[in-house]
Amino acid sequence: MVSTRVATVSDCVAVLEQAFPPAWAQSWDAVGLAVGDPEAPVSAVLFAVDPTVEVAVEAAGGAQLLVTHHPLFLRGTHGVAETGPGGRVVATLIRAGVALYTAHTNADVADPGVSDALAAALGLRRVGPLDPGHSADVHPADAQPAGDGAGAGPTVCRGLGRIGELPEPEPLDRFCARVARALPATAGGVRATGAADRLVRRVAVCGGSGGELAGAARAAGADVLVTADGRHHHVLDTVGEHPIAVVDVAHWASEWPWLTQAAARLEAGLRTRGRTVSTSVSAIVTDPWRLHVPSR
Repeated sequence: MVSTRVATVSDCVAVLEQAFPPAWAQSWDAVGLAVGDPEAPVSAVLFAVDPTVEVAVEAAGGAQLLVTHHPLFLRGTHGVAETGPGGRVVATLIRAGVALYTAHTNADVADPGVSDALAAALGLRRVGPLDPGHSADVHPADAQPAGDGAGAGPTVCRGLGRIGELPEPEPLDRFCARVARALPATAGGVRATGAADRLVRRVAVCGGSGGELAGAARAAGADVLVTADGRHHHVLDTVGEHPIAVVDVAHWASEWPWLTQAAARLEAGLRTRGRTVSTSVSAIVTDPWRLHVPSR
């Protein structure tokens, strides 16, 4: 029997970096440990999409490690004074003894990763990469893989986006209702291009901003692409070029399902090392849009 010992920040980082290798992150990205002592003990970990001040305060209420999908600083910074939100986050975490770790674009391309969690939330079957030729870099782990992505099994780099199928075809309006039920509610809700009665069977997804994948999605036979951050001219060009519907959701909501998956992988990975932590997922809505008044 493996003896259980107190986990440290570095133990958690090791498991997270096995699941989401930093080498898979984009060159412009800022992933890894941003705040905290690697040797500090950890008994509770909070997962969130964004490292906002509100989330930092929540973490300070009992966690010793905050894991976020989005980095605190994506651009160079010359100070962390509490006159700005970034400085307030850093100060809040340091005062409470909470470390901050980020897995961003490295979690986007991992399988299981952000888009796999979105596909699972929508109930898709036979899920695979949008570009099968991109699959590479099996990352060894301590246990056999779990089909739901919750285990500590091998991670594979499969690029951005996934494609799968619904159990049965359904009209676009019913599919949009499915998306709305699967994701946390936001002011913007769910919007789509295309006719309400258009049948949907094959679905491409990309957590976060994935509008540029419309061509790949259609080439893979998708009827619809579910993603976030649709821009007027880009979406007009997309539907003009490709016979595909675009379902647009909030960026935060599209990535939120990954948090539970990542928390489960951390717990499983630590168990194989004889360490345990409790994990929780923040329910704070960090989508910046808070009010939606339908037009008449």
